[in-house]
Amino acid sequence: MSGHSHWAGIKRRKEAQDAKRGVAFQKLIKDIIAAAREGGGDPNANFRLKVAIDRAKAGNVPADNIDRGIKRGTGELGGPMEEIYYEGYGPDGVAVMVDAMTDNRNRTAPVMRSLFTKCGGQIGEMGCVAWNFDRKGIIQIVGQGIDEEELLMAVLDAGGDDMTAGEEGFEVNCEATMLAKVAQALKDAGYNVESMEIAMIPKNTVTITTKEKAQKMLSLVERFEEEDDVQAVYANFVIADDVLAQLDD
Repeated sequence: MSGHSHWAGIKRRKEAQDAKRGVAFQKLIKDIIAAAREGGGDPNANFRLKVAIDRAKAGNVPADNIDRGIKRGTGELGGPMEEIYYEGYGPDGVAVMVDAMTDNRNRTAPVMRSLFTKCGGQIGEMGCVAWNFDRKGIIQIVGQGIDEEELLMAVLDAGGDDMTAGEEGFEVNCEATMLAKVAQALKDAGYNVESMEIAMIPKNTVTITTKEKAQKMLSLVERFEEEDDVQAVYANFVIADDVLAQLDD
C-alpha cells in the first residue's frame, strides 16, 4: 500500500489547491454519481452515498447539484451511465488507468485518446495495464486520539485487510465488494468515516526521479481529472522524496 499512500498524500495536497479552482467541487459531485450508480439513490440504504452527500454538504455543494448528481448516477437524468476504464501509458512508460462514467462512449473515447496523446502518453488496448492493479475499497478514518491498535482490530473484525497511518488519519483497505460493509461497521464502532471509494491500487511502481518528469506526470493526471466524464485516475508512479520536496517549494 505504500505506493498508493504516497500518491494519496500528493492528491490531498493537490485537492487543497484545486479547491481554489472549483475542481474539488466537481470531485464531490462525481463521488455522488459513482456512489448512486454503485448502490442506488437512497442514502438510507446506500452508506457510500450517504458519506458522499455529507462530504458534499460540508463542501457547500447546493442541494440541487447533489440531487442532480444522484439522478445522474441512477440514470434518471441523462440516460443510463456506463463505467469504462481507459488504459494506457504516461511519460516513461508509467501505467495509467482512467475510470470514466458516461452516457455516450462515442463521445468519451475520442476525448480520452486525445488526452493521452497531448500529455505525452499513449492509449492502449483493454487489459494492457489492468494486470498491474488490484481493485480495492479505500476508507479514510479521521479524528483525534484514535488508538491505532484498537482501530486495526476493528478493521480486521469488520472484514478489512489492513490500514496505514497518514498525516490526517488512517487509510483502511479492503476487498472492493466489502467496502460498504467494512465502512458501516467502523462507523457503528464509533469511528469517523470521512470518505470511501473503490480504487485501483498498483502492484508495482515506477519511481520518478526528476522534477520535469514529475511535473509532466502530474499534469497528465490533472488534465484527465478536469474532464467531466472522468471519475478518477490511477497510475503506478512514485515521486522520489527529493523531487517531491522540489515540487513543494
